[in-house]
Amino acid sequence: MTALPVVLLSGAPASGKSTLAHLVARELRAAVIDQDVATAPLVDVVQRLVGVDDLDDPRLAGLTRDARYRVVLDLAVDNLDAGIPVVLVAPFTAERARPTAWTATHDRLVVAGGAPTLVWLRLEPEEMVRRLRARGADRDAAKLAAADYVTEVAALACQAPVVPHIALDATLHPAELARAVLDAVSR
Repeated sequence: MTALPVVLLSGAPASGKSTLAHLVARELRAAVIDQDVATAPLVDVVQRLVGVDDLDDPRLAGLTRDARYRVVLDLAVDNLDAGIPVVLVAPFTAERARPTAWTATHDRLVVAGGAPTLVWLRLEPEEMVRRLRARGADRDAAKLAAADYVTEVAALACQAPVVPHIALDATLHPAELARAVLDAVSR
């Protein structure tokens, strides 16, 4: 049996992951599994219980990170079991930074019949902050209010993966990015 495409779209907030996911999924006839869409309602409940506004706040991230990624991977495996390729949308911060985390994710998707490709949308911290301000989403307000966001958090969010990946310039037109992803997946 031929392995099904699994595209993991990673990158900083506002790098264009969701937009690109829909373009790629349309061509692959794949399911889009966006971490924010799949987990936001439950994370919102936890945010209110903890009294935290920022998803990156350690008090919230510590409670929800593992569960949020488990939801994404469980949904991916479920779709692969049904013979459907998947495009996953999440920052994949730990998976980009720690080879053991990437190997665990990669191997789980392979066992389920997938051929994982990690795509990293490269974006400079200043451009990321500009895009966050432009989109004006409530979920970004706490990030943008933090004095150290650009110098510390944004710089970390924009760090390149240390695991095998395809790096793409997130400032390119989404159609051009989609073509590059589709070319990489078809190899």
